[in-house]
Amino acid sequence: MKTGSKLAGIALALMLTTPGQAADKVKVGLVSTLSGPAGALGVDMRDGFNLALKHMGGKLGGLATEIIASDDQFNPDTGKQIVDRFVKRDRVDFVTGIIYSNILLAAAPTAFESKTPYVSANAGPSQYAGKGCSPYFVSAAWQNDAFHEAAGQHATSRGIKDVYLMAPNYPAGQDALTGFKRFYKGKINTEAYVKLGQLDFAAELAQMRAAKPEAVYVFFPGGMGINFIKQFVAAGLSKDIMLLLPGFSADQDIIPAVGEPMLGLMSTAHWALDLDNAENKRFVADFETDYKRIPSVYAAQGYDTALLIDAAVRAVKGKVEDRDAVMKALKSVKAKSVHGPYRINNNGYPVQNYYLRVVGKDAKGRIVNKTIGTIFTNQADAYAKECALK
Repeated sequence: MKTGSKLAGIALALMLTTPGQAADKVKVGLVSTLSGPAGALGVDMRDGFNLALKHMGGKLGGLATEIIASDDQFNPDTGKQIVDRFVKRDRVDFVTGIIYSNILLAAAPTAFESKTPYVSANAGPSQYAGKGCSPYFVSAAWQNDAFHEAAGQHATSRGIKDVYLMAPNYPAGQDALTGFKRFYKGKINTEAYVKLGQLDFAAELAQMRAAKPEAVYVFFPGGMGINFIKQFVAAGLSKDIMLLLPGFSADQDIIPAVGEPMLGLMSTAHWALDLDNAENKRFVADFETDYKRIPSVYAAQGYDTALLIDAAVRAVKGKVEDRDAVMKALKSVKAKSVHGPYRINNNGYPVQNYYLRVVGKDAKGRIVNKTIGTIFTNQADAYAKECALK
């Protein structure tokens, strides 16, 4: 993926606007991990965003739209450089797309300082949820702890008494296990962290076998999740130890690579393929048609991000240069969504439902997630009360 490539939208000559006038177009800077072992997540997010843009005729809020997309190459310094360029040279109206929290924490301050709205399509670090909340941050996805809080509640409800926890040692991994422990009432057998991007878990699996937990809960996104589940099953641990997962570690970016061993695994997420609403049905069907694969939660979040930006641009009648009005709109509009109704809290994070899913086979014999229940309804994150924003 070439840096600065234009992926979608209608490019028109940029015209100056005077205060109070609607802009002639919307410029979105999309920076994400689009290459390497971690790149599948960013590609899914980008494709979901572009599908929504296609559904809206190449326009956001009725305005011609230019998407400037760049690959952060799984590197915080690269991500920061890209966002610097977006806001200083390209003068984008919105920034979005970062998958990993360590990259977001490095790159987003540049957007905040320039009062450029950052609309998160994935990363949701706790640092931006509480005392460090920003008036120029909003998320169309979730706060990092959320899927894991739902998993902790599920483990408690099932009466699981002993859990081994493991995650990558970076902000989202730390938030993950914090979230799980917030709602899990049983014993933590072990809490272990590994290097972000690690793909060989032989040593960790040996330690896990020796610890003899009743269940294991891991947060490993992308290639990490694929390798861990394969190695966990190959080591024979699945015969004696229950494996619990968040949606990121049991979704369509992982299921095809692992295959049959995924069957029966449960996960928690705010979205699933079979959610019964019109937006989701259209999204799933058209994503499969356009991209020849089943969408993941990352694709769903990319789609919802575009819908949220569209609703905000409409609410300000195209006056995207009024950044404060745009942020007010992003936090107050009732945007359509593939995961159903939600609202934005004072800290910019969603208040929404979280579901329990199980991996099974659909009518076509494909291995997919199916919704089996609701764990939380209209759930807000634990940090919002610490945010001074109203």
